[in-house]
Amino acid sequence: MNFFVNKNQVNENKIYIEGMDVNHIKNVLRHKEGDILNIVCKDLNLSYEAKIENFLEKQIECIVLNKKENIDKDLSIDIYQGLPKADKMETIIQKCSELGVDKIIPVSMKRCVVKLDKKDEEKKISRWQTISEVAAKQCQREDILKIENLINIETVCQNIEKYDIVLVAYEKENENYLKNEIENIKNIHKDKISLAVVIGPEGGLEDTEVEKLKENNAKIISLGKRILRTETAPIVVSTILMYELGDIGGKYGTK
Repeated sequence: MNFFVNKNQVNENKIYIEGMDVNHIKNVLRHKEGDILNIVCKDLNLSYEAKIENFLEKQIECIVLNKKENIDKDLSIDIYQGLPKADKMETIIQKCSELGVDKIIPVSMKRCVVKLDKKDEEKKISRWQTISEVAAKQCQREDILKIENLINIETVCQNIEKYDIVLVAYEKENENYLKNEIENIKNIHKDKISLAVVIGPEGGLEDTEVEKLKENNAKIISLGKRILRTETAPIVVSTILMYELGDIGGKYGTK
């Protein structure tokens, strides 16, 4: 399990763990003085192997034994997820975090069953980010998948130019498949490739939304003859992309 700190918690050869992690380490995991922890400081781009030195009132004091520079990923994947029901979104966040997705951006689409006002949105984003942090700790990520604020389809279209390729999973597409676009991605010669995947909600994407995305240079793709649920599609697409282009089944830089 990884624990995350900011640079203010690192002081030369000592690290001070704070917040909810203190209770988790002490009372849930029941670690003792002398036990070894894996600690990540994203601000400094470093990972540490550290020994628990002392349990303070609101901190855990650790001594650094070893440190290493975090690997700079050569593939980033963002998921633009049509807003699903709460339990489905939590599943998507947990599994995409394990797979190495960088961001999930919830999107309000025409066929979304769930509607959030600003107050509900803030609560949901906070909860989802907590779920992402827990998943990152458990799967020993060196970073935490970020949950962005809710946006609409027009903002998705504006963001397309930020990426090398944006893929839109659409059940009515019957000519261009994910396999085809993976071959195109493999021909992009850059140190780091940035991808985005757009997934519809339970009711799917409307034709007008697909047309807007296509007009803004998104690639409309089919995932095959089976219709996948909204909580299944981002996991499947992320897994395939990470296997073909990332570190599932190998190491970064071996595309």
